[in-house]
Amino acid sequence: MTLEQLTEAVRGKVAGGGIDESVKFDLGDAGVIVMQGTNVTNDDADADCTITISADNLADLLAGDLNPTMAFMSGKIKVAGAMGVAMKLSSVL
Repeated sequence: MTLEQLTEAVRGKVAGGGIDESVKFDLGDAGVIVMQGTNVTNDDADADCTITISADNLADLLAGDLNPTMAFMSGKIKVAGAMGVAMKLSSVL
């Protein structure tokens, strides 16, 4: 998936309501996705929680094909900042 497709997929997931805190998905060379509430952009900004993940793994996560806990334990996801914010994402994504 392209950055634009991933961004639209995240927008679709939070359309019904996101979380109050800000989260940045750092996709490396592919770019970033920053979300707060229902606002989702590709503008790089500071966030309460930064999740480093590959674009392919984010696509699998959004599709429900990647378990977030197992991905974290196996190093496919790295979390910096507030871990509690990352935990809240499971209710949204």
